[in-house]
Amino acid sequence: MSAGDAFTPGLELNRGFFLEVVAPIVAPWPHAAGLLGWGSDVLGFDTTRSTDHGWGPRLQVFVAEADVAAARAAVDAGLPERYRGWPVRYGWDAVPVGHHVDVVSLGVWLRGQLGRDPRLGMDVTDWLAIPQQSLLGVVRGAVYADPDGELGRVREQLGWYPRDVWLWMLACQWRRIAQEEAFVGRTAEVGDELGSRVIAARLVRDLMRLCLLLARRHQPYAKWLGREFSALHDPDGLGPALLEALAAGDGPARQAALAGCCERVAVRHNRLGITEAVDPTPRPFHGRPFPVLMADRFVDACLREVRDARLTALPLAGSVDQLADTTDVLSDPARARRLMALY
Repeated sequence: MSAGDAFTPGLELNRGFFLEVVAPIVAPWPHAAGLLGWGSDVLGFDTTRSTDHGWGPRLQVFVAEADVAAARAAVDAGLPERYRGWPVRYGWDAVPVGHHVDVVSLGVWLRGQLGRDPRLGMDVTDWLAIPQQSLLGVVRGAVYADPDGELGRVREQLGWYPRDVWLWMLACQWRRIAQEEAFVGRTAEVGDELGSRVIAARLVRDLMRLCLLLARRHQPYAKWLGREFSALHDPDGLGPALLEALAAGDGPARQAALAGCCERVAVRHNRLGITEAVDPTPRPFHGRPFPVLMADRFVDACLREVRDARLTALPLAGSVDQLADTTDVLSDPARARRLMALY
């Protein structure tokens, strides 16, 4: 913390930084501005801990391409050394010391953030190849100036998936659960307690991600998945039930607890009315003593509602977030777009 002050979240700090410092500097050029992109502060999840690493006065200023050089030079020359006690020029890890007011055209920034400028149109494969954390970096954060509304229109466009893409991604997420939902009890049955717990944790994470999909909320990167999930309305006690499943002391209890969690999520799915209702009651897995949802029934219900033949022809591997689980892919839109070959 700086100067002994109480913590001010980055979105609030940088609103003042823009209005008091940056806006007068860039006033000669039409511009929009905001704090978007990466970072816990963009998501509104920053705390005092965040201030020790890559945190401080920073934002994006969007100007016409022809104005970038002049506006950038004015910002470089006009910024103060400190703002509200925080250094305006700072570095971290491999990032050298410098200011972090990014003056750029909106199209260039969008291509860097998403791998594509969505104002040019979005094909179904574009939607599938953009990591959700990259979409979240556009639709969350804060906008401090947007005189012509263009930034707001982009944020609205990316706020959620087209219906067919959404239904297909729901089918893929249900398929992930269907593929492993009986393994918790089976692994424990043969004495593999560690394997049973690992699979239980995988299923809990997949159910959390499924709930975000059902609630039409883009998922953040792994550090903040639990925080984002906890922000959802939880009328059925799913959150505590997931914790109980993770804490269960033996395989049968763990399997039964997860089946109950799946039932809760299935009821949430049915309440949306986006597919025909499917019986949410758990049942034995092909006669074995492992209660499961038999989640493939929900996969089929989702697919029956998808009208786009391009999607129904694809393997149910899912979007880039569903088929890849490595930061080096999900944090780099250019790398993520290479997976478009799968589609």
